[in-house]
Amino acid sequence: MSGPQGAQLRTAIASVHRICPEFNPVQVLRRSGRSVLLVGTTGRTTAVAKCLLDHSPAWAERFRREIAMYRTFVRHRPPVRVPRLIAADPDNCALVIERMPGRVAASQRHPAEPPPRADVRAALGAICRINLWRPPADLFDAPIDYAVRLARYHELGLLTDRDMGDLRKLLRGLAHSSGRQSQGQFCHGDALLNNILLSPAGAALIDWDHAGWYLPGYDLATLWTALGDAPGPRRQISQLAQAAGPDARDAFLVNLMLVLTREIRQCETAVQRTMHDPAPPTPGAIGAGEEQRLLLRRLHDDCSLARRAVRAAVGTR
Repeated sequence: MSGPQGAQLRTAIASVHRICPEFNPVQVLRRSGRSVLLVGTTGRTTAVAKCLLDHSPAWAERFRREIAMYRTFVRHRPPVRVPRLIAADPDNCALVIERMPGRVAASQRHPAEPPPRADVRAALGAICRINLWRPPADLFDAPIDYAVRLARYHELGLLTDRDMGDLRKLLRGLAHSSGRQSQGQFCHGDALLNNILLSPAGAALIDWDHAGWYLPGYDLATLWTALGDAPGPRRQISQLAQAAGPDARDAFLVNLMLVLTREIRQCETAVQRTMHDPAPPTPGAIGAGEEQRLLLRRLHDDCSLARRAVRAAVGTR
């Protein structure tokens, strides 16, 4: 609690106490430059307090979006287990929710080892249930403008002219398909294994700041991207995403290209960071920089695979 970082922590705890005076902090669960996660108690309930440290407009908006999701879930319960809202302050970006029981399905965004099949099956079941949920359309918005996001990646050189042409054709085809629900499919928006808690009572989803209406298959594309070393579950996800026909296939492929491109961009940034500030090498271990480079190579291979699938799909339109 001492020093500059301690001052940030004291400020965060004070903001929590303003909305939840009975919160008793016990442990710092996670801390980054943008937010801090505290475990504590409120009466007999174990709770998690999340406070934003970086109040820049983009991060503050994301935080307020997450608060709005938990408030909506009070009135409209989703078909999966989610943390119960205890208190929230959108102005000061403080949130207190119950701590869900269970273990995280994976500690990393991209697990280095294939997760157990039972864990993937439980995670996939929870994701499919949330994707089948049809809450009132006006409760949630669309977090992604596909055309704008693809154009930005194209300007950054992450997508080729051919990629843009193919993806636009698929988007036009989806827009003109008859019978498609106008708002799309409700998705968690960040359906990674490190956002899924597993317990005997079932899987629970946390971190809802990206939730909303997407093209069908966005969550499945996200999970597919994270399971690089699990060909069996990947094959199952692809079959599931395309089972509803050509439109479902095309939406999944657009989402897959979008998610893979985003992950490549984030991984390239991480690789550049480790090049400028490398960690001391550990004998016999793969360094963080090398791990990121291996991941980047795999993501590029996956993107090439998705690109070929997109071009094959365009040929059937």
